[in-house]
Amino acid sequence: MGFVDTSKDVRDPAVSAIAALDEPTRRRLYDHVVRQSDPVSRDEAAAALGLARKTAAFHLDRLADESLLDVVYERRSGRSGPGAGRPAKLYRRSARQVAVSLPDRRYELAGRLLAQAVEESDATGEPVREALHRKAEELGRQLGEQDETNVFDLLERHGFEPHREDDAIVLANCPFHVLAQEHTQTVCGMNLHLLRGVLSGLDPAGLEACLDPRPGRCCVRLQPAA
Repeated sequence: MGFVDTSKDVRDPAVSAIAALDEPTRRRLYDHVVRQSDPVSRDEAAAALGLARKTAAFHLDRLADESLLDVVYERRSGRSGPGAGRPAKLYRRSARQVAVSLPDRRYELAGRLLAQAVEESDATGEPVREALHRKAEELGRQLGEQDETNVFDLLERHGFEPHREDDAIVLANCPFHVLAQEHTQTVCGMNLHLLRGVLSGLDPAGLEACLDPRPGRCCVRLQPAA
C-alpha cells in the first residue's frame, strides 16, 4: 500500500465535546448533573437552574450526544408492572474522559506502554527496554491492522502531523514531546518501534521507520526502504 497526502475534514470528538460546553446554559447543566450523587431528570435539572423544561431537555440531550453525560431510565415511583408508568429519562456523569491539547499530545499512551513494559519485565525478567520496544511494536501493528486507511491519514489522526518530503514522510509533531525531551533514548526508541509496528500492520509498500532527530520534528522519519 502506498501513501497519499490527502486533506479531510475529520470531526474530532474531543474538540466537539469541549466546544459543546462553551454554551453557558449547557455548562451550568453539566456542572449541576456531575455534582449530584444520583442521576438527574429533566424536571429536576430545570427546577434547580430555573430553566424551562424544554430548554433543559435540549441541552441535556446535546451533552448526551457528545458522550459527556450518560442516559439511564428508571421508575422513580418504586413500582413495577402494569400501571407503574414509563421509566423516567435520567442523566448522570459519563465515564468518558475528554482532553484536548495543542499541539496534540498522547502521554496516556506512553504511560500505558511504559507501565506494561515494567510489569512484563517484573514478571518475566525481560529487560524493561526490550519489553517496551516489543509492546510498542505490538500496539503499532494493531493500530495499522485495525485501520482501513493509508499511513498518512493514520499518522494525522494520531497527532504526528505528517508532511511529504520528496519520497519520505516527516513528522512535524511528537505526541510524546515533553517525555522525549527529558528521556530521549527511552521515548524515541518506543516511538520508533510503535511506528515500525504501524508500518507492519498497514503494509505500505517500500516504507521503513528510522531515527532521524532534528529540531522541531519528531525523532522518527518514514522513508523508502533501503
